[in-house]
Amino acid sequence: MHNQKEYRLQDWLPTTKKEVELRGWDYVDVILFSGDAYVDHPSFGAAVIGRTLEAMGLRVALVPQPNWRDDLRDFRKLGKPRLFFGISPGAMDSMVNHYTANKRLRSDDAYTPDGRAGMRPDYPTIVYSRILKELYPDTPVVIGGIEASLRRLTHYDYWEDRLRPSILIDSQADLLIYGMGELPIKELASRLLQGENIGTLKDIRQTAVIVPAHEVPRMAESDTDVVLASHEQCLADRKMQSANFKHIETESNKYEARRVWQPCGKVAVKVNAPFPPMSEAEIDASFDLPYTRLPHPKYKGKTIPAYEMIKFSVNLHRGCFGGCAFCTISAHQGKFIASRSQQSILKEVKNIIEMPGFKGYLSDLGGPSANMYRMRGANEELCRKCRRPSCIHPEVCPNLNTDHSPLLEIYRSVDALEGIKKSCIGSGVRYDLLQHRHDDERINEANRRYTRELLCNHVSGRLKVAPEHTSDRVLKIMRKPTFRQFEAFKKTFDTINRDAGLNQQLIPYFISSHPGCHEEDMAELAVITKRLHFHLEQVQDFTPTPMTLASEIYYTGFHPYTGEKIFTARQKEEKLAQRQFFFWYKPEERKKIERKLSQMGRKDLLQKLYGQQLPHRNSSPKHQDKRK
Repeated sequence: MHNQKEYRLQDWLPTTKKEVELRGWDYVDVILFSGDAYVDHPSFGAAVIGRTLEAMGLRVALVPQPNWRDDLRDFRKLGKPRLFFGISPGAMDSMVNHYTANKRLRSDDAYTPDGRAGMRPDYPTIVYSRILKELYPDTPVVIGGIEASLRRLTHYDYWEDRLRPSILIDSQADLLIYGMGELPIKELASRLLQGENIGTLKDIRQTAVIVPAHEVPRMAESDTDVVLASHEQCLADRKMQSANFKHIETESNKYEARRVWQPCGKVAVKVNAPFPPMSEAEIDASFDLPYTRLPHPKYKGKTIPAYEMIKFSVNLHRGCFGGCAFCTISAHQGKFIASRSQQSILKEVKNIIEMPGFKGYLSDLGGPSANMYRMRGANEELCRKCRRPSCIHPEVCPNLNTDHSPLLEIYRSVDALEGIKKSCIGSGVRYDLLQHRHDDERINEANRRYTRELLCNHVSGRLKVAPEHTSDRVLKIMRKPTFRQFEAFKKTFDTINRDAGLNQQLIPYFISSHPGCHEEDMAELAVITKRLHFHLEQVQDFTPTPMTLASEIYYTGFHPYTGEKIFTARQKEEKLAQRQFFFWYKPEERKKIERKLSQMGRKDLLQKLYGQQLPHRNSSPKHQDKRK
């Protein structure tokens, strides 16, 4: 049995006046407010930022889930920090956290003790920031995290069904940090320590600030700047918003991005270019900080569901070059992969082995996508000039090194540690990377070895993959590979399972009501997944979230890159009608589906789903054409 490390209350960042006094502090440099419970773990943003600032020698306190409804004592209890207040609203956008795709209030919150709902407001970034600005008008407020990151410019808000201006304007904060915040927060803190004023810090990389409108460059585009259509122009013309998005996404995915400006009334939002992708030393430094990896002792006896999911998992890298139309990962973490060293990963696994309750099973060795570790362009100069939002759509870039050997080496090194019985891969796997045929046969062989190793040794009965749809027309809008690739991967999966004598399941994820998807596409999805013997369970209705291609199409009705008009199911009834096809096998759905397929004139699909006889006449050619 391994010795489990004993922790003291002082091993967490202080959360109360008493805990501050326990450390003998008579002041605090930075006070962070978080919408999530405080879990001292590298998967929780407030802990990462707190530990990063602490490593600079600063005194940092953290107030998790402050009560914004009462006399605001949680916002007053630690007083005023010497440098600034920081706001991290939570690991999820609060509105996704609170509401379903049909805008129904969720009954639980995975980032709260015992999953209790109602412990954070809608838009906590705005609510917390305004409270702090009112209580302490002279103290800088810095906002960050996914909510601020993806709302840094004019964005469509699905829950209010309107365009909102930059969250900087609504929140009245002094500065916004977007993306993964360690590098900008360090520069910000350093410059404040040197005596600079928050009002003069307008040029820090990966930050956004409000400036007077007269500072906006006269030229719409130059080598260093791009000026977007103003917030008011976007309100007046949806095509302006669509055109803006193309600029925003392009700059977000460039190695050497330009500054982005957007006028809004008498001011403008200035978004500085991001830092280059983190080096191995920089990302290791973040993961190697002295996290306890445990929830704060104040939650003793309570369960934080999101923590339970990841407590025995390890993140190998950041970033994703998939560029999926509905996903926010690359908008927040970037397209370029920042990978940790093997040494840093093994150090974290050894820490997990010593954790209470660990029985030898790692739930995940993964990342945003499980199998992008150490992948990058073979010729970096080509990457520096690249403007593509995805390295693998519409096809895999010939410059991308898809070698899975480094990942195999990580798996084997981890599995060789005493105390590890099995390491599972819980993150979604990109099967298009596994199947891609490279010019270098050694890479192809490594990828075959990886596929076999993954399926034979690292699946805990179920492997998650995300084909997302069966219609190639919809998949093209999603920036996902053709469904034939999924079918080919399923054959490989079944063959390896059979040869190894395993009885494992492939769990595919699908989305309904995505832009471009009609009810008929969903009916065909039902028939195709039935043929492949799937009873779908991992499904979701498309939810428009800020700063994704799919959300822009949903709001504007146009594809920002082609100008093409694209249908999207918008009404609740339309969305439910699409969603029902996922559950064709449920007796309670059958009558509605039969009626719908008859209305469509698709008796052929009716027969394939339920074995009913086809009438003599053919199905309507009008519907046949729509699918082409």
